[in-house]
Amino acid sequence: MAALSLLLAAACASASEPVGRVRVAFDRAGETAVRAEGLADIGSARALSADDPARVASVSKLVTTIGVLRLVEAGKLELDADISTALGSPLRNPAFPDVPITLRMLLSHTSSLTDAAGYWNVPLGQDIGIITGKPQAWDTQHAPGTFFRYTNLNFPLVAQAMEHATGERFDRLMRRLVLFPLDIDAGFNWSGSSEAALARAVVLYDDQRQPQKDELHGQRPACMVIAAADGSCDLSRWQPGRNGTLFSPQGGLRVSARGLARIGRMLLNDGELDGVRLLTPASVALLDTPVWRFDGSNGVIGEEDEPNRGGFFCAYGLATQQLAQGDGKRCRDDLFGDGRARIGHSGNAYGLLSGLWIDRKAGTGVAYFATGVANDSSGARSNFSAIEEQGASGW
Repeated sequence: MAALSLLLAAACASASEPVGRVRVAFDRAGETAVRAEGLADIGSARALSADDPARVASVSKLVTTIGVLRLVEAGKLELDADISTALGSPLRNPAFPDVPITLRMLLSHTSSLTDAAGYWNVPLGQDIGIITGKPQAWDTQHAPGTFFRYTNLNFPLVAQAMEHATGERFDRLMRRLVLFPLDIDAGFNWSGSSEAALARAVVLYDDQRQPQKDELHGQRPACMVIAAADGSCDLSRWQPGRNGTLFSPQGGLRVSARGLARIGRMLLNDGELDGVRLLTPASVALLDTPVWRFDGSNGVIGEEDEPNRGGFFCAYGLATQQLAQGDGKRCRDDLFGDGRARIGHSGNAYGLLSGLWIDRKAGTGVAYFATGVANDSSGARSNFSAIEEQGASGW
């Protein structure tokens, strides 16, 4: 009867209401409040819980960067060196061939790359040069390091640098560097996720309640990457540092809100959680430091592929949105409505909106996601959506 009631409720709900949403508040010591409502899967009428993994979209960028900083600490990567060395091949804006592009620029979206040529659709066995070699992949009006443009393509290149530096495949590298040490059952494109996690997969629906992603029915995807041109999916064809798009470093992490909360608690504790030191305090401080601030003309403050959304990129660090830095007029980024500085990242894709945010001074944070919702700037106090404002402060 309970399952039938949930199914009927979902069928009768307004299309403007989430199919499901979950919120985990936390401090340095642990979780302080957990709330979940709605469905993880409409078809089976399975209720959503805080332990159910979802594709959390661009929050993945922050998690990827934690792995990057571990490699920087180990001396495998350098933030300010020419990234061409780490990639094993040249990367240059053709309009500025003498200006090196660095890892810091890629992580902070100041590299002069754009998403106009694509960023995810490189089949297994091919090279990301099929994207970066196109003229439209580059902003030819602004030199690297001078202009902010939120660009997903930066992160497949980051993943390639990680692979080239270590010889390890990105999905496995992220499990070793971040997910396993923090005891988080998660993975990029489901790689490494347990059978139990697969059984709890959250289906992503658009705002018309149509399934868009991860309708798995408990089965691992037949191919976790974009298949080769001939349709095959033989991952033995993978080569380090050739195609960083494969496991979606920019948005493909499948993790629960509880798992995100553990990452947030690690950051609140200056890089340590449950006796495991993941990052040095200096690396966490880097995440807390803006690389770019909007001055009125030095960046694009919205998401260029989202016409109904934008105006909240007011300051940005190493894959960290820096909140409450805007002017409250043109750039409105006070998601929590209290004027307090926070760092973290938002995510949106396939009808999901997500966020992981921490207040380092107060020692508090929140992780949330909602499915089946519109991606817009409908918030009352910011240019985020009303759903995201509810996720931040509670509903």
